[in-house]
Amino acid sequence: MIFFCYLSFFKKKRKMFAASRVFSTAAKRSFSTSAANLSKVAVVGAAGGIGQPLSLLLKENPHVTHLSLYDIVNTPGVAADLSHINTNSKVTGHTAENNGIEAALKDAHLVVIPAGVPRKPGMTRDDLFNTNASIVRDIATAAAKHCPNAHFLIISNPVNSTVPIFAETMKKAGVFNPKRLYGVTTLDVVRASRFVSEVKSLDPKDVNVTVIGGHSGVTIVPLLSQTGLEFTKEELDALTHRIQFGGDEVVQAKNGTGSATLSMAFAGARFANSVLEATVGGKKNVVEPSFVQSDIFAAEGVEYFSTNVTLGPEGVEKIHAVGQVTDYEKELISKAVPELKKNIAKGNAFAQ
Repeated sequence: MIFFCYLSFFKKKRKMFAASRVFSTAAKRSFSTSAANLSKVAVVGAAGGIGQPLSLLLKENPHVTHLSLYDIVNTPGVAADLSHINTNSKVTGHTAENNGIEAALKDAHLVVIPAGVPRKPGMTRDDLFNTNASIVRDIATAAAKHCPNAHFLIISNPVNSTVPIFAETMKKAGVFNPKRLYGVTTLDVVRASRFVSEVKSLDPKDVNVTVIGGHSGVTIVPLLSQTGLEFTKEELDALTHRIQFGGDEVVQAKNGTGSATLSMAFAGARFANSVLEATVGGKKNVVEPSFVQSDIFAAEGVEYFSTNVTLGPEGVEKIHAVGQVTDYEKELISKAVPELKKNIAKGNAFAQ
């Protein structure tokens, strides 16, 4: 049923993608069908709740020549299904049998990692740590061996900790490139844009909200003052809380059956598309938020931080400053930084 719904969704894709910037008019103009602009993209965790719709969206991306899907089970079936879609990319499915991770990752230009267990009611992202931390570590170990120069997009939660785990594992192998490791925080700005547009009765495509910090709870800091819109104190409180804890809405609404999979797939595809546009599509001034190695709060022991970054051919080209913030936002940042410091330290300690 999910894929029937997606086929209906794709009939409206141009309108939706224009509104969301996944496939904007400008992006379409930047796409090229030349072989030089195409690349292999691997999805690790491709048979899961995020992995399947994410893979579907990536199958639609003209930059992708080879969509390589990996999971512990069911990936050949997902690959067979997607391979029938008439876009110009081949699809292969791999499992753990016969060292499938090597075939899945070898020569990949970009690796998207939604692998791991989803949140359930009552769980925090930290509750996911013990299971997902080892999964991310093992993927990083394989990536260091089979595609060390790829761009790595980490979706597996808790991102505040899994990004440091991935980085430390790559460092041990001597192949860490901070410009090519991204914690995907795009869902926070997607939610913020949608939630603010609802309150202000605007089109989401006209609402850009900068969100900084991390990717869980109080570490998510929306800078609503930078939107140019006016908010009451009540609106600020309600919007900030909803943006920070929007994932809980979905977990509760799904009543134990999953977490934010479809919206996360949408956000992940948007970020993957931006990386592809910048690295193989030749597009300039591609700006997205991402949780990356950053100096912004390094003096306070926070080695990774999410702000807007400019993407270029080699990955992260420029890390944007936080900019002007209000006293209200300064207070949010003061709560986010110590929590981030703990999350990052936990990831580093696990990797060691």
